[in-house]
Amino acid sequence: MNNQITPWWREAIIYQVYPRSFLDTNGDGVGDLPGITEKLDYIAELGADIVWISPFFTSPMKDFGYDISDYCDVDPLFGTLADFDALIAKAHSVGLKIMIDQVLSHTAEAHPWFVESRKSRDNPKADWYVWADPLPDGNPPNNWLSVFGGSSWQWDSRRKQYYLHNFLVSQPDMNFHNPEVQQAHLDNLRFWLARGVDGVRMDACNFHFHDPALRSNPVATNRDTATVTDVNPYGMQAHIYDKTRPENIAFLQKIRTLLNEFGAVAIGEVGADDALGVMADYTADGDKLHMAYSFNLLTSTFTAAYIRSQVEEFEARVKGGWASWSVGNHDAMRVMSRWGGGAPTPALAKLVLAMQCSLKGTPCLYQGDELALLEAEVPFELLQDPYGITFWPEFKGRDGCRTPMPWTTEAPHAGFTSGTPWLPVAPQHLANAAAGQESDPHSPLNFARRLIAWRRQQPQLTRGDIVFFDAPEPVLALQRDLAGHPSVLAMFNLGPAPITFTLEQAAGAVVLSGHGLPGSVDGTSVTLPAYGAWFGSIAA
Repeated sequence: MNNQITPWWREAIIYQVYPRSFLDTNGDGVGDLPGITEKLDYIAELGADIVWISPFFTSPMKDFGYDISDYCDVDPLFGTLADFDALIAKAHSVGLKIMIDQVLSHTAEAHPWFVESRKSRDNPKADWYVWADPLPDGNPPNNWLSVFGGSSWQWDSRRKQYYLHNFLVSQPDMNFHNPEVQQAHLDNLRFWLARGVDGVRMDACNFHFHDPALRSNPVATNRDTATVTDVNPYGMQAHIYDKTRPENIAFLQKIRTLLNEFGAVAIGEVGADDALGVMADYTADGDKLHMAYSFNLLTSTFTAAYIRSQVEEFEARVKGGWASWSVGNHDAMRVMSRWGGGAPTPALAKLVLAMQCSLKGTPCLYQGDELALLEAEVPFELLQDPYGITFWPEFKGRDGCRTPMPWTTEAPHAGFTSGTPWLPVAPQHLANAAAGQESDPHSPLNFARRLIAWRRQQPQLTRGDIVFFDAPEPVLALQRDLAGHPSVLAMFNLGPAPITFTLEQAAGAVVLSGHGLPGSVDGTSVTLPAYGAWFGSIAA
């Protein structure tokens, strides 16, 4: 297939749309598919290639679409199948590809499959979910924990058994050891590919299988604070039996075979104790996922040494696969607040985007980050996210990064809706509204457009190998090398104060302009202002 001969996706930019909060066209306060269609020109002008749309399928919305009750239909909240077809047609007409979320590891408890499965122990779908008898004392069969708090086992009075849920109680996990379950998901995926979908984002893709012997997890040697925060006991276990099981490799190969029929691509979300190793395994050999991302750059750690270590470790372990480096999404505090401290400036947003677009991998951008949006403060009484409600107040959940997009100050609710928005529009976001940034040539939005366009002219930054150089914190220094082209040297000041340092590799480098970030080099002396950067060309 063409995606195997020319890996176009390695040079692409992914833009994530969280539909509930993008644009509402019918006044019900919730974003919808026609709203995305209306703004596809905006995304195309930004320079993105792929639009990843978070779930819009039929759902009771207890986890806002990540609990699916019908994999092959659009929830009325978001529109209709005809609206989706119109979205696909418009996207393709402006040169965009559409990637949809696939949430396979679990369904909503309202899904007809689970309704049937829980009726008895001998119905046709009795083995479609993970069921287990209690221990003699009535306790769950093992110590597995839910990401969203508490045991991952829920007692069901109908079958007098426990069922597994790695997330909410209302999200029962499917039994992928049953071939019928695998085939059902492949059939559902084919439904969307046949409608013109260009790719899939595999939600929680390492959660598909569990240990059939139901062995308890051991204590974590190194507590996981990347996938979850340190107030969540989930990070205290080494999750070797409840996820990332070896059987998953063969299932991902089945998905790849199907995707190849349509020339479609897949990116996997990996939340694991050894996320970089799993990313390498799942993208190896060209027969599983095309690319994968983890939560490793969605943490609060923002040092050159940490970012370098993540990329270098992945590169050391990768087996022909490919990473997608994400610094923001619908599950993480907005990067401006997470990495920017108390008073982040627009310069940080520009620096982070340039750095992200210079790492070896496919950048994945989150809606609103191109506007330099801060994390919104949502008071407890307005919280919607059950995850945040459970762990409040030390962890406030995911609502702060999910508030509506600010389009304009000329309309109520920043132009997001004519009704009452499902989450409040953050007052501080009004100053960052897209319409206001359009007219400012120095705005984060216009910088993002220029930077992404400039990156396209530097094949070294999209396809080249990567090597890092030692530089004082907070400077990240790297070089991208591509046969037949001069090397590109890039240096980023990740800090809020200017810095001057010596880098021997800068000697003889010719400045590359057009990216829009300030910085200068004199021989081997490099000066970078606060959140500045410098790009140079080095003859091969």
